[in-house]
Amino acid sequence: MLNTTQHLRFINNEKSFSALPTDFHNAKAAYTTRHIDLNRASYLSKGDQRPRHGDLVLAEVSHLGQHKRLELGCGRRAHMHIGDPILVCFGDRYAPDQFEASLPQDLGECHLVAAGGIAGQMESRHLRMRRPTCLRPVGLVLDARGNRINLSDSRLPHRKVSKERPLTVAVAGTSMNAGKTTSAAHLIKGLDRAGLKVAAAKITGTGAGGDFWFMGDSGANPVLDFTSVGHASTFGLSLEQLEDVMETLIAELINHQPDVIVLEVADGIFQQETASILASDCFRRLVDKMLFTGGDATGVLTGKFWLEQHGLPLIAMAGALTASPLATREAEQATSMPIYSMEQLADPGLAVELLELNHEPQPEQATA
Repeated sequence: MLNTTQHLRFINNEKSFSALPTDFHNAKAAYTTRHIDLNRASYLSKGDQRPRHGDLVLAEVSHLGQHKRLELGCGRRAHMHIGDPILVCFGDRYAPDQFEASLPQDLGECHLVAAGGIAGQMESRHLRMRRPTCLRPVGLVLDARGNRINLSDSRLPHRKVSKERPLTVAVAGTSMNAGKTTSAAHLIKGLDRAGLKVAAAKITGTGAGGDFWFMGDSGANPVLDFTSVGHASTFGLSLEQLEDVMETLIAELINHQPDVIVLEVADGIFQQETASILASDCFRRLVDKMLFTGGDATGVLTGKFWLEQHGLPLIAMAGALTASPLATREAEQATSMPIYSMEQLADPGLAVELLELNHEPQPEQATA
């Protein structure tokens, strides 16, 4: 609790604050908040303040739009109703197929721009998207000393990757919905079926659990993402911050002694943060092989040229285009590279061969 001097300073700095509502711990807590110790929460602050990236905010649902369910930290999508209290983090969002959103300038009404729990100000939306769900911030959540609780408070400590590390494979793509996560998950399954221990991480994107759970369900253990390094979203991060995310996540995965690390890089190669990290010396130092995903021959051909131009170790193509045998043949002819379906990536023999691992796939255990 605050002493008298701290209390007066608190009032002066924060202008207005209040005790937590009695039902605070019944609020639906979003995926982006799952690393935060909510028992630290002691006060709410409204006042004339500007949110910061990662600030924890208690908000009420004032209008239901595109997102009618909130993804919780456990992965369940909880239905929302008007008036429901929810706990989310402030942040930006980059999603050409959904919303573009920026950090709000104040604690006025804002939008739920991602089901995983991002409160932002919508700047644009895809024509298929309904208007966003609206939120009324009740207040920033403060600890017992009057400090804002921020996702960055709970981040993994910064680490550097030693020279000794397992084979590291990265999956990138042309855009959202290019098949990056699906390809990564099926490759993980193939390696898992071969008897290899796989760890995985999503190093850029928007805080949400779908990709996280998919890679875990496919055999990766552990699975991490950028929220473990204190970011609800990586949109707008500097190259230095992106490198910190990548290196810290890989270093943490190495502690679990995997045979292979699989990384997913969100969005497309022309998205600013994706292009920045892919073109970095850090990425070239830490990644041994790459898969590139896309929806058609033009996309993967462009990706091939871009990756080769930046000296990246592209070994094969995959992704959404493999749903069509015709599109796959066109892409193979255009790129002169192997293109693998999800079924092929999940095959233990092919997964081991593709990554040139000195490992004999183990026979799968029979199930009862």
